[in-house]
Amino acid sequence: MYRAPQTLIGQAWHGRHVVLLHCTEKNVFSALYKSYHAPIEPARENCAETLSQLISIGYRIYSITPLPSKKIQYTLVL
Repeated sequence: MYRAPQTLIGQAWHGRHVVLLHCTEKNVFSALYKSYHAPIEPARENCAETLSQLISIGYRIYSITPLPSKKIQYTLVL
């Protein structure tokens, strides 16, 4: 019988945090998706300000992808 590995309470996080930031081409915040324990600041209506906050806490832009409906997705990694 297969048993999934158990994580220990208090176990240190190993890995990376990911944030997906969706913005309109007119610099308006649309949506934010993040990994469960990713540190985050509240998103602002101005997308550039939201990006600035994420970069100031250590995130780096991993990729920028055009989306349908004239939106842009920023993938940020910490």
